[in-house]
Formats: sequence, structure tokens, C-alpha cells
Amino acid sequence: MFYSPQSEVSGLPYNPFKSCCVPRPIGWISTVSASGIHNLAPYSQFQNITWDPPTVMVAANARESGQLKDTTANILETGEFVWNMATYDLKDWVLGSSKDMAPGVDEFEALNIPWLPSRHVQARRVKGSPVHFECRLTQKLHVPGRGLDASAWILVAEVVGIHIEESALTEDGRIDISRIRPLARLGYRDYTDVSHSYELTELTGRDAAGISHLHETLPHQLQNGDENEPL
Repeated sequence: MFYSPQSEVSGLPYNPFKSCCVPRPIGWISTVSASGIHNLAPYSQFQNITWDPPTVMVAANARESGQLKDTTANILETGEFVWNMATYDLKDWVLGSSKDMAPGVDEFEALNIPWLPSRHVQARRVKGSPVHFECRLTQKLHVPGRGLDASAWILVAEVVGIHIEESALTEDGRIDISRIRPLARLGYRDYTDVSHSYELTELTGRDAAGISHLHETLPHQLQNGDENEPL
């Protein structure tokens, strides 16, 4: 199938776009307003940008009314936030904090979520989350949408503090992904947790030579292409 989203709909019962961009790490973002009201909410449009200096981005859509969500408003107002790693063990709190609560509601208080203070920013950290990034806003970009809630703010921030629980590390000093099971967003209302991984290493010698025979295991349509669907 093919469609041009500028002028056509997919014809499918559900929009497939976000289901194609998967898995997406959860940006479980804690902020605080200038008046001192704390907020916690998950966003599935979150990613790292570069590592030196460590920099991340989160994209947040508006409410259906077009009003800024508390997370966006707080970051634009204070220039600070904390990313908390969302894990399988914390999924109920992640779900609870995703609810569209009234502006000004403190999710930490409403959901009885324990917290820890940060070192460089005023926003709280979720206690029990194995990794936290303390972040300061460096750039912002408003992306218009076709509907009020389709517009988004892209917020770029430098990571000024990183907390990693000792229990989240392997004996050789790596993040133990299989132990902490980070959550990721799929399409629709589906999520997954990362509990299995494998390593891809650079091929050398005989292994590299074996690449020339890879076509023997590829599906037929990938070997020959398709007259109607360019690769």
C-alpha cells in the first residue's frame, strides 16, 4: 500500500504512522512550575541527540483545546526538567501519570509516588527509577499541526546530572537492560519492555566473506525488488 498523508488517508481503521516508528523510549518527565507545583507525565516522543555534551529532546503535543500541557508550560517557564527511566516494575505509576489531570495537579501527590530531590534542578526524581537525567533547556521549536492538539513543542536540553542506581549495573559496569526492563511505546495503546537483547559486532575474515552469501537467506522480494514499490 501507499498513501500521501498530505492529501490522503491510509484507508486503514487506525492511523499506522506512529506504529511504524517503534519502539520509542518513554520520556517520563518531571517538572515544577515557577509557583512550586510539581508535575509528572510520560511522553513517547523522547530521544537522545548527542553525547558530548549529553543532549536529549522531548516533543510534547498540546491539549485538545490547544492549551499547553503542564510539562511543556513548566519547561518553557523554568528551563528545567528530569527524565526518569520508566521500567516494567513502575508501569502502573507510568500509566497513572499519563492520565489527563486538571492543570496544576501534582501527580506525585495525587498518585502517592515517592520522590527524591535533584542536585542541579528543582524538579523531583521518581524514587525507584534506576536512571535519572537532570536537564536544562537549550533550544525550543514549535511545530504547527493541522489540529489544535497536533501542534507540538520540540524541547532540546543538555543533561547536567546523571543518576544511575548501582543495582542497574552489571559486574563489568554496563547498564543491565535485562534486569531493569525499560518500557517502550509501540503503536496504538501497545507497550513493550526490553527484556532481551543481542550484540552485533563488526564482521572480519571468514564472517565478513559470508556476507556475500546473505542474498540466499533474504526473502525473494528483497532480492529482486518490486516493480510497483521502490525500495
